[in-house]
Amino acid sequence: MSDPIIITRHEGWAELRIDREAKRNAMDRASRDGLTHAFAALRGEARAIVLTGTGGSFCAGMDLKEREQDRARGIETAGEEWIAVNMAIRAHPAIFIAAVNGLALGGGATLINVCDLAVASTAASIGCPEMGFATYPGMAGPAIQLAGLTRKQAAWLVLTTNRIDGATAERWGMVNECVEPDRLLPRARELARQVARFDAVALAESKKALDRIPGFITDWQEAMDHGQMVNLTIRAKTTAQAEGSARFAAGGKNPGQGV
Repeated sequence: MSDPIIITRHEGWAELRIDREAKRNAMDRASRDGLTHAFAALRGEARAIVLTGTGGSFCAGMDLKEREQDRARGIETAGEEWIAVNMAIRAHPAIFIAAVNGLALGGGATLINVCDLAVASTAASIGCPEMGFATYPGMAGPAIQLAGLTRKQAAWLVLTTNRIDGATAERWGMVNECVEPDRLLPRARELARQVARFDAVALAESKKALDRIPGFITDWQEAMDHGQMVNLTIRAKTTAQAEGSARFAAGGKNPGQGV
């Protein structure tokens, strides 16, 4: 059998492509294991990771046929395994960029929301079909709300099974940008190259801070104090801040400065 996860390495970043087109890139056990192994292989190597799908689908969620076969044999680990994959993205030091090329259902919507950045194609179709099975989307539902959608927006996806397109996802803040299909991967790769220029420690610590504020810290004073602690941690682990300050003091410019 071919590997369901294709890794393409570049300088400072990598691209992961789910390659189960015939199954709409649904997540079976081999795919979950493939992602887990890819994340581990790229730790400390890639500062940015583009995640996309093959063909007309980004990810159609869990492979329900395999899950039913597992249940028939008394195996109930698929949910825990899928949670572990998504938590591995949140815990990974690299910045994950979802390139949503098409259909993203259930677990596919979860993947979009656990990634740090997301670009959607105008051909994207995002939804949660679980209510049609009399089921709450146990991972996609919480991920949608943690991603900052309003209650009404989350309810639209969770309660109606209606799908949204890439433009709506951008308007709701579920993705950063919506572009034409032929611009999707070039734009996602452009973002990956941009992020990969930055210091790995600064990226990883900033990613953690984005989760802590306002996820755990909502008081303004505590948030500001935590921001200072984040920079202390960065300075303790890398000389990149000192080098950037010295470069600016000598008349140079760092990324994001000037025109």
